Amino acid sequence: MKAKYVNPFTDFGFKKIFGEEASKPLLIDFLNSLLPEADQIAYLSFKNNEQLGSNEFDRKAVYDIYCENEKG
Repeated sequence: MKAKYVNPFTDFGFKKIFGEEASKPLLIDFLNSLLPEADQIAYLSFKNNEQLGSNEFDRKAVYDIYCENEKG
């Protein structure tokens, strides 16, 4: 059976829903609902940067979005 909905809890699903230029306002609203009032996001940009661990046992991190608040 083929899935009818996108799972937002997976990397693929989250990027499919929030990872396009047209969905920037939706993503900013979503993230701002999770942040305290003093740290609200004013600007968001998409980047594709991957940071690998220093050895095979370290985890890697992928930074897809960069956010700035009113204070920079």
